[in-house]
Amino acid sequence: MSEREDWQEEIDEIARRREARRAQGGPERIARQHEKGRLTIRERIDALLDEGSLDEVAPIAGGVERDDDGNITGYTPANFVLGLGRVGGRRCVVGGEDYTLSGGSPNVAGLRKSVYTEQLALKYRLPLIRLHEGAGGSVTGSAGKNATPPPPDPVYTTHRFASVARTLATVPVASAALGAVAGMPAGRLVSSHYSVMTRHTSQVLIGGPALVERALGRSLSKEELGGPEVHERSGVIDDVVEDEPAAFAAIRRFLSYLPDHVWALPPVVACEDDPDRRDEALAGIVPRNRRRAYDMRAILRAVLDQGSLFEMGRGYGRSQITAFARLQGVPVGVLANNCQYLAGSMTADGARKVRRFIELCQVFHLPIVSFVDEPGFMIGPEAEQQGTMRAGAAAICAAAECQVPWASVIVRKSMGLASAVHFASGAHVLAWPSAETGALPVEGGVAVAFRREIAEAPDPEAKRRELEEMFGKRQSPFPRAEAMSVHDLIDPRETRPKLCQWIELVQPLLEDLRGPVSFGWRP
Repeated sequence: MSEREDWQEEIDEIARRREARRAQGGPERIARQHEKGRLTIRERIDALLDEGSLDEVAPIAGGVERDDDGNITGYTPANFVLGLGRVGGRRCVVGGEDYTLSGGSPNVAGLRKSVYTEQLALKYRLPLIRLHEGAGGSVTGSAGKNATPPPPDPVYTTHRFASVARTLATVPVASAALGAVAGMPAGRLVSSHYSVMTRHTSQVLIGGPALVERALGRSLSKEELGGPEVHERSGVIDDVVEDEPAAFAAIRRFLSYLPDHVWALPPVVACEDDPDRRDEALAGIVPRNRRRAYDMRAILRAVLDQGSLFEMGRGYGRSQITAFARLQGVPVGVLANNCQYLAGSMTADGARKVRRFIELCQVFHLPIVSFVDEPGFMIGPEAEQQGTMRAGAAAICAAAECQVPWASVIVRKSMGLASAVHFASGAHVLAWPSAETGALPVEGGVAVAFRREIAEAPDPEAKRRELEEMFGKRQSPFPRAEAMSVHDLIDPRETRPKLCQWIELVQPLLEDLRGPVSFGWRP
């Protein structure tokens, strides 16, 4: 028999394995995934990326079984899919667990591809997207129940989370929980700049029900432990959406505000919204009665580029609003007080949320615009137990050290120490006629300083009103404008034109911010 002169047999084997990987866990397991309202990892990646853009990395990585003669008798693909693709025309790295194989608990090849994910994003300086559904490691190990486990990693092995941490300082990272996510996948999920979970099909868990019952003797479902209603308030995730297509849309939108990496600047888009647009409703949107609330989000929609507001963490730290938006097509970070919840006061959760967002904007060089109606730190026993002052001081330090251009619009209250969270050093400060500034809101300040006088007055309530009116006038924005303590006291309808002028002015300053950033120690 003549010696083979071509490689057709090996070429055919490559084709067979490429086809076999698409079978994933087999038709039955794929059908079960669909019955539960969830897509497979390959369907997810196809739905997220621009059509046909996936270039899979290590597509035939997997486990091979052989007989005594060395012939292949079986092949199990890696249960982690990894590749390069495009989102809105921009290159990115995308990866995720294949739940149809071992419930996403990594096999040997799947673990290697998973570990390589962050390294790949760092190597090419590309945004990273993780689509999670998996239980992390298993007591049986990645080799399976009946296999001899591999030896533990040597002492000189690089820390598994080192590349995860470096990606957060280098490229945008967005992750989605699309089923039950626990262990290492859960750690990766929250190690993101933006994390989202689906409302009806996902849970995020440190440990699942069986583990919790064995360790703590408590029987709880996955939903009770880590469902959307839990994490919408916990701060573990940034957003809850209805289904997987909505999660993919949210990730695409999140990435649209950010550069590919820290050496680039955020992408500017064409803007058809008139920079001189004046919304007449702004003239009366803040009530004269300081006890009445109003809709801060309506102000944001009226001032920022129409349709550009993308809020994150709405259910967590609800007294504070954090969002991306655009001014004249330029991406900006937005901070604002939500006076419809606890009057907009700074809670511990709100401070942690604001600090994280300020640092995110600094990492990726987004100017910040703050709409201020801050009555101060939340008070009371719960606020003390939650460590509000320490969380608040950390947020203040983040603002004080922030280097990106910053504009603050004092809409109503700017009171006490907590107000410092809303102003960076050198901030461009505008004030509305409704602005009030001081050490304390009038009502609380009068109650503290004049408690005896009010109690001893013939008509205590009348005395209280008299004092509140007198000190309310002292908190007027006009003295601040006269003392040049603000850059301008403006008609609220001028807010968009003024901010559009500012964003045009600061654009050249962003060039000097390219590259990695570092933060000082926080309280």
